[in-house]
Amino acid sequence: MSLFSVLIVEDQVRFREAFEKSLSQASDIRLLGMASDLQQGRRMFDQLRPDVLLVDLDLPGGSGIELIRHAAQAHPDCEVMVISVFGDEQHVLSSIEAGATGYLLKDSLALDLPDQLRALRSGGSPISPVIARRLLLRLNAGTQHLHGLPPETGAAPLDENVIALSEQESRVLHLAAKGFTFDEIAQFLQVSPHTVMTYVKRIYRKLQVRSKVEAIYEARRLGWLRD
Repeated sequence: MSLFSVLIVEDQVRFREAFEKSLSQASDIRLLGMASDLQQGRRMFDQLRPDVLLVDLDLPGGSGIELIRHAAQAHPDCEVMVISVFGDEQHVLSSIEAGATGYLLKDSLALDLPDQLRALRSGGSPISPVIARRLLLRLNAGTQHLHGLPPETGAAPLDENVIALSEQESRVLHLAAKGFTFDEIAQFLQVSPHTVMTYVKRIYRKLQVRSKVEAIYEARRLGWLRD
């Protein structure tokens, strides 16, 4: 994989040092810097424009979700990996909806961080197993509800890799379903066509499809779109 850059936003020194040590051993990863609070993180993000943002949620000055949302708007090509002690549904879904594409718990630090970031850059969505299970159970319950069926305890969901779309991804998908072209969507959202295509690629990845028609079909099947 080609060289990519990383910015770390984490307030606890021991975690910053652990992340720095782990990334320093990877020849294909360039650590641009580390911030210890929300304001510094936002300032460094805007100045450095990293390929990957590694961010904690509980930061001095505010929530890391604010920075995730800013990153998705200001530099949508940047992949966002959350590393947090919070594994509850509210924090996870709020992060994903804001634009995060990976989510690891800090008790998962035995996992090789460079490999997790490489997976993120290559189109994957690394996520801690315990969180993945919660999301899958939630998705399965929602799918059962849409079909008027009682939830199946312990049943494996059919769509194991589907996770929530961010706000901007959802807007793009809804406009595409209404028949707008990607260029028209870019004009409507007041962003560049390149930015829209970044959202489209993420939608395709999350839905595991290769075309707009397939994406709309899958989204409707999951209940994300209404006719």
